[in-house]
This record gives sequence, C-alpha cells and structure tokens, in this order.
Amino acid sequence: MLGLVLLPGLLAAGIGSLIFLGLDAWTGLGTFSLAVPGLPHFGSPTIAEFGWAIVVGLAAALLGAGIRWLGLRLQPFSLRSPPAAALVAGLVVAGLAIAYAEGTGKNASDVLFSGQDALGPLITHTGSYTVGALLLLLACKSLAYGVSLSSFRGGPIFPALFIGAAGGMALSHLPGLPLVAGVATGIGAMSAAMLSLPLTSVLLATLLLASDGLAVMPLVIVAVVVAYVASARITPAEPAAPAKPPTATRAAAADPSVTPRA
Repeated sequence: MLGLVLLPGLLAAGIGSLIFLGLDAWTGLGTFSLAVPGLPHFGSPTIAEFGWAIVVGLAAALLGAGIRWLGLRLQPFSLRSPPAAALVAGLVVAGLAIAYAEGTGKNASDVLFSGQDALGPLITHTGSYTVGALLLLLACKSLAYGVSLSSFRGGPIFPALFIGAAGGMALSHLPGLPLVAGVATGIGAMSAAMLSLPLTSVLLATLLLASDGLAVMPLVIVAVVVAYVASARITPAEPAAPAKPPTATRAAAADPSVTPRA
C-alpha cells in the first residue's frame, strides 16, 4: 500500500521538475524558490523559545479546529445549492478583504488570495505591520479560509502557511520569541493542524526559511508535534461502523427455524 501511495507522487514530482527545467532543446518554464530571502540570522534555540513552541502548537491546534468547524458547518448549505453558496461565500470573503484593507491600510490581497505570493513580502516587510494589523489579518484570513473550505475548490496548504506566519509574527512581539522562530513554528504548527502531515509540515517550514531552517528545526519539530497531538485530541473521532453478525446468526434472525451450528 505504501508503494501505491508513494510512486504516483514520485512520478508527478519528476514530471513537474522536468517541465520547469526543460528537456534538451525544449525551454523550461524557469525555476523558482519558495524560500524567503533577507531574514535575520538565527543562532541556537533557547529554553524560552522551546516554551513558545509549545504555546504556538496549542494555539495552532485550536485555530485549525475552529477553521475546520466553520467549513463543516457551512458545507451543508453549499451542498444544497452550490452556485448560490459560492456566490455568498465570495461576497463574504470580499467583505473580509475590504474590512482588512480599510482597517489597516494594507493590500486586500493578503486576505483575498491563498497567500503563495504574499507570504514572502509579509515576512520580509514585517516592520510595517503593527500587532493590531497582524491580529486583524489573522482573524480575517482565518474566517475567509473557513468560508472558502465550504464552497470553493483549492488547496489548503498556502492559506495555512500564511496564517501560521502571521500568527508567529504577532507572537514575536512578545518577549523571548524572535521573528524567525515565531514564523517557523507558526508555519509548521498550522500546517500540521490543517494537513495532519507532521513530517511534511516540518519540511515546509525548514525549506521556507532557507539558511535559518536547520537552526530553527528543533523548535519547529516541537511545535508540529504539539499541534498534531492536540489536533488529534480536539477532533472528535468518527463513530465506528457496527460489526456485521456472522452469517449463521443473520440466517437465524431471518428464519427462527434455523438454528446456528456450534
């Protein structure tokens, strides 16, 4: 089963790399990197930063559970009338984006889109975001994420990364948590909370932070593990399907004259 799952992904990754790199005389699309440039140097983790990693993991688990709850509560309306639900959801997301832009003076695209293109500028220009702006961004983006999960098609990865980075940036204004550590633990923890893929979450946070990734990896691992375990505890387990009785017992129930053999 493991081979069946891994082989298609490995083949798709190879084909995607070939398309971007090119083949012989065929020009590729060009390579690009998701790593955020220009980050301050991060030394070695401290005890306080490990404590913050636990806090970030717990906060990400709670926020992720709230986003999923919102998406699941709105999903029945989307299934009942998909076009109308998509229209209303789009208007809600647009309203959240406008409210964020009017309240902070920042670009509405921070809320409106997935965050793939805005993640780097958000972290690079962290000095231009106040704590209030980051908290408003966190609230609007999370609500837009939950609404979009119920009605729109799209990947859940980059919205989770963006929300985690914004939350880590907001917490980095508190004592004992540098910017790089806050962003890394936020990205990893929020990814684990939304994707339930702890190893992938650690790798994403490490790759995005380029040269600081390896130094901050112990903090990311702690945040990811805490978020993953806490999310598993918060998420209610699906009810188990009732076991089917043996054939002889079902036959006896259907026909009282049939006696099951020992």
